[in-house]
Amino acid sequence: MTDLFLTGIGQLTTNTGPPIADAVLVVDSGVVTFAGRAGDAPDQAGRKRVDCGGNAVLPGFVDSHTHLVFAGDRSAEFARRLAGATYQEIAEEGGGILSTVAATRSSGEEELFALTAARARRMLSAGTTTIEIKSGYGLDVGSEAMLLRVARRVGEELPITVKTTFLGAHAVPREFGDDRTGYVDHVVKEMLPGVAPLADYCDVFVEEGVFSVEEARRIFATAASFGLGARVHAEQFSHSGGAALAAEIGAVSADHLDQATPEDANALARAGVVTVMVPGASFTLRSPQAPAVMLADAGCTIALATDCNPGTSYYEAMGPVISLAVVEMGLGVEQAITAATLGGALALGFEDRGWLGPGARADLVVLHAPTTAHIPYRPGSNLVGATYVAGAPVG
Repeated sequence: MTDLFLTGIGQLTTNTGPPIADAVLVVDSGVVTFAGRAGDAPDQAGRKRVDCGGNAVLPGFVDSHTHLVFAGDRSAEFARRLAGATYQEIAEEGGGILSTVAATRSSGEEELFALTAARARRMLSAGTTTIEIKSGYGLDVGSEAMLLRVARRVGEELPITVKTTFLGAHAVPREFGDDRTGYVDHVVKEMLPGVAPLADYCDVFVEEGVFSVEEARRIFATAASFGLGARVHAEQFSHSGGAALAAEIGAVSADHLDQATPEDANALARAGVVTVMVPGASFTLRSPQAPAVMLADAGCTIALATDCNPGTSYYEAMGPVISLAVVEMGLGVEQAITAATLGGALALGFEDRGWLGPGARADLVVLHAPTTAHIPYRPGSNLVGATYVAGAPVG
C-alpha cells in the first residue's frame, strides 16, 4: 500500500457524483482520503506525487463474469458460426463447452495456472483490478476443485482480487449421456460438498436444453446450505425463467439477459438482483443484445462484464465491452463506465471499490486520454496508462 497524491487529473470519475475537472486524489495506506478539486485538497506532505498530465482517472474495472480457467482453442467454431452454424448445432455435434471440458481435463494444474495467470495479467494491464472466475470446464469433482484452486491462486499470487464461482451446472458431461437428472444428483450430492470450501458463489446455466428452473432451484438450495450465494445464467438464448428464478431466490446477480422481458426487469429490480450484461458474447454470437436501457429504466443495478471464455466471448479487456455497451446497447458513456466499475463491484458484494471517495479502496486507472469518452470512442486501443491496486502501481 502507498500514500499517493495524484494531481493534474483532467477528469476524475468518482461514481459518487458528476465527473470532476481539474481534480486531485489523495491516498493514505491504500485508501482514498480525498477526491475533489485541486484547490480544496489537504496538505500533501509525505505522499508520493504523481502528475497525471491532464489525463482522466477512474475506478479500476470490476469484471463480474468470467470463465478464465480453461485450456484449448475453439477458433474453428468461431469460423463455423461465421459460416452459419448455430451455437446449439455446434454443441450437439460435440463442440462448445464439452470440447473445452475435454481440453481442460487433460491439462495439469500448473499448466492451467500459467494460462489463467497470463490472462489475468493482461486484464490488469487493461485496468481490471477485481474479477469473478467461474469453474464449469471440469464437470467432475476433482476437475472442478482444480479449477477453483487455480482461480483462488491467481488472486493470491497476482495483485488482482478474485471471487470464485462454482459452475458445475454448466453442461452435462459426456459420461452421463442423456441422464441429466443423474448429473444434477451428482452436482448436489457429490460436487457441491466437495468444492464448496473453494467457492464464494454457485451458478447454473438455466436454458432450454441445458438446465431447467426446477433443476436450478434444487442446486441453489443445496448451495445455500453451504453458504454460497447464487448467480444465474439467465435468458441468454431463450426465455427460460432464469430471471424470475433469480428474483425469487434473491440471487446476487442474473447474467446475460438477452431475452429478458419488462416483467423480468421489474422483478429483478424489486428483488435487488444486479443485472450483469455481457455484450461481447451477444456480439460474437450475432444475437440480440440484452435490453440494458429497459433494465436500467426499471430500476435495476446494471453491470458490464467480459464473459471471457474460449468459445463465445474471448474478451479480456473491459474497454471494448464498454464500447459495445454504448454503441450496441444504447447506454450513455458515464452509465457504461459506472456499470463496468461500481456495478461490477456490487455484483460481487464489494462496497469498498468501484468508486473513488473517502473510504474507498484505491483501485484506480489513469488513462492516456483526457476523458472516459475516449474508451468507447477508441475501442481498438488500450488507453490505460497506469493501474493502481490499493494505491500501489502494477504492471
